[in-house]
Amino acid sequence: MTLPGLRDWLFAIRTFAGAMLALWIALALDLERPYWAMATAYIVAQPLTGAMRSRSLYRFCGTLLGATAAVVLVPNLASAPELLSAAMALWTGLCLYAAVLDRSPRSYIFMLAGYTAAIIGFPSVAAPDAIFESALSRTEEISLGIMCTTLVGSVVLPRPAGSVLTFRIQSWLRDANAWALQALAGLPEDAQTRAIRRRLAADAVEIGMLISYLAFDTSKLQVATRPITALQQRILMLLPALSGVGDRVAALREAGGITPDLRRLLDELAAWVRAGVNAPQAEGVRLRQTIAGLELPLGPQSRWNDIMLTSLLMRLRELTMIKQDAHALLDQIASGSPRMPTTLVIPRKEAATALQHRDHGMALLSGFSAALTIGLICTFWIASAWPDGAMAAQMAAIACSFFAAQDDPAPAIVNLLYVSVAAVIVDTVYLFAVLPMVHDFEMLALALAVFFIPVGLLISLPATFGTGMALAANGASLMGLQGRYSGDFTSFAGNGLGLVVGMGTAAVVTGIVRSVGAEWSAWRLLRAGWSDIASAATHPDARDRSAFAGVMIDRLGMLVSRLATVQAGRGLAATDMLTDLRIGLNVVDLQRGAALLAGPAGDAVRQLLEAVAKYYRSEVPAPPAVALREAIDRAIRDVTAAPDANTRDVLLQIVGIRRGLFPDAPPYEPGAAPVPPALQAAV
Repeated sequence: MTLPGLRDWLFAIRTFAGAMLALWIALALDLERPYWAMATAYIVAQPLTGAMRSRSLYRFCGTLLGATAAVVLVPNLASAPELLSAAMALWTGLCLYAAVLDRSPRSYIFMLAGYTAAIIGFPSVAAPDAIFESALSRTEEISLGIMCTTLVGSVVLPRPAGSVLTFRIQSWLRDANAWALQALAGLPEDAQTRAIRRRLAADAVEIGMLISYLAFDTSKLQVATRPITALQQRILMLLPALSGVGDRVAALREAGGITPDLRRLLDELAAWVRAGVNAPQAEGVRLRQTIAGLELPLGPQSRWNDIMLTSLLMRLRELTMIKQDAHALLDQIASGSPRMPTTLVIPRKEAATALQHRDHGMALLSGFSAALTIGLICTFWIASAWPDGAMAAQMAAIACSFFAAQDDPAPAIVNLLYVSVAAVIVDTVYLFAVLPMVHDFEMLALALAVFFIPVGLLISLPATFGTGMALAANGASLMGLQGRYSGDFTSFAGNGLGLVVGMGTAAVVTGIVRSVGAEWSAWRLLRAGWSDIASAATHPDARDRSAFAGVMIDRLGMLVSRLATVQAGRGLAATDMLTDLRIGLNVVDLQRGAALLAGPAGDAVRQLLEAVAKYYRSEVPAPPAVALREAIDRAIRDVTAAPDANTRDVLLQIVGIRRGLFPDAPPYEPGAAPVPPALQAAV
């Protein structure tokens, strides 16, 4: 684990100062629960200023929404505890469903709205007439904590997200250049290249997350959101482009199809890539002119190497356009200008759109698990008249919500339980040994610093962020600091027991109902991609190209994080979502081209799309049948023989599908026999 540095110490001290300011103001105003303000100051604390500000806004919105739900539900259903319990459980489950679907920082609104209603509502069932005052009090104290942390974090040595985003983009481009050089050389993929591909996919997702903080940031990049978003779109496009270039160069190299002119072009492109951001923009224009000069006319007697060369040149042209746009956007971003460059060569509608994969099934399961947990605890609470049942129900809602996005939340909930028990032990020492000797706020702040500054250090480190946040939030909340010392061991012990029961029940129910494992989730991501490809092959207007690329790359980033933690069995290691992405993009483009074809060529392309759809609906990744390759070859033959002048792009898209599904198949032979009817039926 990385030891804390100066920046981490500054963050810990700054966060503690914000928490003490919130606590001091809350005590001075004689608010009902000052400790909520202190706990909030830690909950919204983030090392990056943009992340802190966005979390603060989302926490306020979530608190307001949850408080409103509690005010509506509790007075109207307090006389029917069973109905109130069901309504609170359902509300938490629905909010959690929305939070899991939305994987952006904005999801914090929905998650917080769910368990805030539980925190306010369950303790108020005994006095429903006071629910509005309780909700107002929590909203005031949380708003106070938010304002104090945001003020201190924005004024005292803020850490802009823009600098971190710039570093991540530069790192991403270095990896992309390394992969580009390997692809242009046609070298076989090794462990280093696979590691670079995984990093690129994962970093693309992280860059998207950092971009979402820019609107709240303090750096000059705050006004350059449009150019940065456009750069992210080019970053997303680069992944399938490089994969296609590497595949075509390797195939031509193996078949002896690297001509001297092509070799010269590849060397010039490699030199341009090595030049990085210092590469002249005019070189991209010249390289595209060279690419155009190498293109060959395609017809019925075209050799496979000629077709592959044309396919490679198309992807090299795309690569130069992406690189040229990226350099122009980087220059614009560095200048801090909000305007888009006028030299962009990729049309806006063709750029990949950053979209998120949404798994409604897992979101529903997460919401159901939380609702079931709360329902079980409330049933026991009502049946036994347990005095501390409210605390158990609150903590169950919190525990189920915090880790709902994980594949297996149960271990994380158990770890949260252990950390929370540690916070209870620390609070016991403070409440019954330290605080009785404290007589003014200065002594209180000094005593709290011994525990909460080290906790701030834990929050500042990614590896211990969750542990630190749990210690801070539970430590501040359970300590229950108020204007006068009121240590009540019976009440404190009851709350501690409720915490253990609530989190323990959440861990058990989640482990039974919700835990699925990383490998199961990886397969689910792959099958979602296959389903989208089948849908694109079946319905001409089912997928927009840019949206398809964006959501597939998002899935790729999610898949990478899971493959690193599982033993890839049952064919998982053999799958390649990047290849599926290339096939899917070709299918989407082919659908548009097929609409312009008539006669045998149009029929052959439509039969090919039906065969592709059937394959991706089957038990993939079973090896595709020979009949599918025969259908592809028939489509190539009929398209090259068609008199239509618009068949060139269609042909290249079919070739892309062939290379993706059958990378090791023998080359296509001009004049190949049509697919027999029996084989067509098998497809």
